[in-house]
Amino acid sequence: MNFSFIIPVYNRPEETKELLESLSNQTDLGFEVVIVEDGSKNTSEEIVKTFSSKLTILYLFKQNSGPGDSRNYGMKRASGDYFIILDSDCILPNTYFENVKNALQENYVDCFGGPDNALDSFSNVQKAINFAMTSFFTTGGIRGGSEKLEKFQPRSFNMGLSKKAFEDSNGFGNIHPGEDPDLSIRLWKKGYKTTLIKKAFVYHKRRIDWRKFYIQVNKFGKARPILDSWYPEYKKNTFWFPSIFLLGILFALIMVFFQFYLPILILFAYFLIVAIDSTVKNKSIVVGTLSIIATLIQFYGYGKGFLLSFIKIKLMKQEPKIAFPELFF
Repeated sequence: MNFSFIIPVYNRPEETKELLESLSNQTDLGFEVVIVEDGSKNTSEEIVKTFSSKLTILYLFKQNSGPGDSRNYGMKRASGDYFIILDSDCILPNTYFENVKNALQENYVDCFGGPDNALDSFSNVQKAINFAMTSFFTTGGIRGGSEKLEKFQPRSFNMGLSKKAFEDSNGFGNIHPGEDPDLSIRLWKKGYKTTLIKKAFVYHKRRIDWRKFYIQVNKFGKARPILDSWYPEYKKNTFWFPSIFLLGILFALIMVFFQFYLPILILFAYFLIVAIDSTVKNKSIVVGTLSIIATLIQFYGYGKGFLLSFIKIKLMKQEPKIAFPELFF
């Protein structure tokens, strides 16, 4: 197999530098790197040039059309027959590519996903958000780790896709977020298999603050009922969990006024578990405390977005692109 890394970039030259540095330090350099500049004003072109002697690298510039279309653009122009798709805010451990190659040689699959982790150098907020996005005690798992491995839905920040599967599926759609589960389901319908490669983890820097994190998870929530309307056979009751949890918080607060304290005590115990687990994993009480905030934002943002989308898409029968134009390119 010939491999090409496909990396869409939008106004993030410093992130690109860190990612390319980690790519240049791989134990196996048998791959091509394709940087797709998605209409950036602050481009990564000069950064890319500094790595031209270390990596086989192709730099492409196009008009802004979103991450899904940019990945498709790069895959159409890449020389490899197997693509590894990364977000620009990822940093790779030195054995990442070696682990991917070994896993595919042992058990070939046309589409895979990998987990994410945090580096010690990340900010406390980044670590807290990473915990909320990956923890068993939130909605994370290992970015879908609760799924069966043969039905794992790879996330496009760390994803592999064969050229054959790309050409057969036409790649990513124009919804964002939600383009990665959409692609996974379309691949399943065509008979392709997906899996999780646990050793193919990346350090996901998550270039976000609280406000941006809320916007991100709110969009995730809005996208899910749209995907359920497209593929009803793949919807799950668990997708309701953040919304139910959000309503549970409201119920617990109302019960306090009636001097019924059990629901609020259960919530307190839950968030104490979150804080303790994050504190132990991150070896920081500060990160453990911030993880409570991250988890609250995650449930509130996703749950609110899901409920709003369910009402508009399922009950009011609105067209997704009309109901939520911000999710489509």
